[in-house]
Amino acid sequence: MYRLGLAVLDREDPTTLFARSTEWVFSPEKDYEVSGDVDKVVFPCGWVAQGDDIRLYYGGADKCIALATAWISELLRWLEEHNEHHARE
Repeated sequence: MYRLGLAVLDREDPTTLFARSTEWVFSPEKDYEVSGDVDKVVFPCGWVAQGDDIRLYYGGADKCIALATAWISELLRWLEEHNEHHARE
C-alpha cells in the first residue's frame, strides 16, 4: 500500500526537519484508488499552492490521475496534532 504523510523541512537546509507526521494523511479509499493495475495506491505526482489552497495531483491504483484539495492551514494544524518530531523532544 502506498500512502502519504506530511513533513516540514527548512527551506534553506532541507536536511533540517521541523515536523513529521506520525500518521498517514492520505491513503487509498475510493474504488479507483483501491483497485487497478496496482491495488491500494495513491502516488503524489505534483502539487500547486495558491494562497491557502493546495491541489495535489496523484495517481490512483496506477490506472488514473486524480486531484485532491486541501487548505494548507488545516494541514499544518493536523500536523501539529500528529507530529513525531515534537513527540521525541
